[in-house]
Amino acid sequence: MLAPTIIFTAVYVLIAFNLLDKTAAAMLGAVMVVGLHLVPYKVALASIDLNVLLLLIGMMTIMGILATTGFIEWMAVVIAQRARGNGPVIMVLFLFVTAFTSAFLDNVTTVILIAPITILITQILEVPTAPVLIMEAIFSNIGGTATLIGDPPNIIIGSSTYLTFTDFIFNLTPVVVVIALVCVAIFYRRAGAMMKAAPETRDRILKAVPRLAITDLGRIKRGLPVLGLTILGFFLSRPLDIEPGIIAIGGAMIMIVVCRIDIHTALERIEWNTILFFIGLFMTISALEYNGVFQKAGTGILEITRGNLFLTVIVILWLSAITSAIVDNIPLVIAMLPLIQSIVPTFANPLGLDPASEAATASITEPLLWALALGACLGGNGTLVGASANVVIAQIGHRNRCEITFWDFTKQGLPMMIASVAVATIYLWLRYF
Repeated sequence: MLAPTIIFTAVYVLIAFNLLDKTAAAMLGAVMVVGLHLVPYKVALASIDLNVLLLLIGMMTIMGILATTGFIEWMAVVIAQRARGNGPVIMVLFLFVTAFTSAFLDNVTTVILIAPITILITQILEVPTAPVLIMEAIFSNIGGTATLIGDPPNIIIGSSTYLTFTDFIFNLTPVVVVIALVCVAIFYRRAGAMMKAAPETRDRILKAVPRLAITDLGRIKRGLPVLGLTILGFFLSRPLDIEPGIIAIGGAMIMIVVCRIDIHTALERIEWNTILFFIGLFMTISALEYNGVFQKAGTGILEITRGNLFLTVIVILWLSAITSAIVDNIPLVIAMLPLIQSIVPTFANPLGLDPASEAATASITEPLLWALALGACLGGNGTLVGASANVVIAQIGHRNRCEITFWDFTKQGLPMMIASVAVATIYLWLRYF
């Protein structure tokens, strides 16, 4: 376990302290864990989540094509005018829209759709862009926690257990609403003043003519229906049993054909460094999973809690959150699920309950699973590499000359993560104990 842990730590330090480009650091980590035979090459390749990569490529292509039409600029001006140039109101509205959308769409898709409009609005209002982009990544992770389809950890938990879409809404949505309100209040208190536009800026916005931003109306008319059908496909992905990545790449190819774009030109708009970063990170983390690092951390929980169910739930919540802020939460959840199933009898047997009974499920299994879901999803807000949406938002910012460093994100995201998990702790105690 030591060698892959050291390599991952080195990669993390390189990224955190900006000592090396994060894509180069992640790819070097992948080369080392495979080259030193810390994980079989086929296992490392299998760990690459192609669904995430195809989703990124597809949505970047679609939004890249729309960006050539002036549609995003038009929408930004219209939104700014409807809010009469009130920066704080616009920003809070965007955060709640991000959270709501992420509850039903993949977080990466949500930020790819919303970030370009946000950048233009902040430029129009002449207010800081980076804090808002960071908050949108944070709110995409918060919103994704609310439903079965909102975040990959929830999808994994749902597919590995008996829990339904309704179960997730009933048990997680209430606390997510509270967490969103708490986080928006923190953001408003810390950054509300800097979001206010100057009077002359507001006057300029109100006098603007949105239609002048449109450069290719025909391409907008052909492209928007494709975007709409792609988003509809995301909503229907579970019933249709089609992965969102396939839907996104299919939508991108249809968009290229319908809008008559040269495919080489369309592919130039993809953030290929982001794609390579995820490939490297998936492979580096696969060495941790292959060598049992996650499993070892999980088995230590029972030694710490000494058979106390409430303490076990809280340890799983915070351990999942802290770990998810450092590594990808998908392998963490995969490793933790068998552990949770194995410790249920430890609590059920002394109470005279069958571990598979409805009573044991409601009082023991579910609190443990909800703690895992909340910790894994909310913990991603702790650092830049904690969630896919965070990395994507940083790359979008970089492309628009708005740099978001590891520490920029951590300074804003870590307090939000701590506040969110603290609220989740109180919620679990009040609801299940």
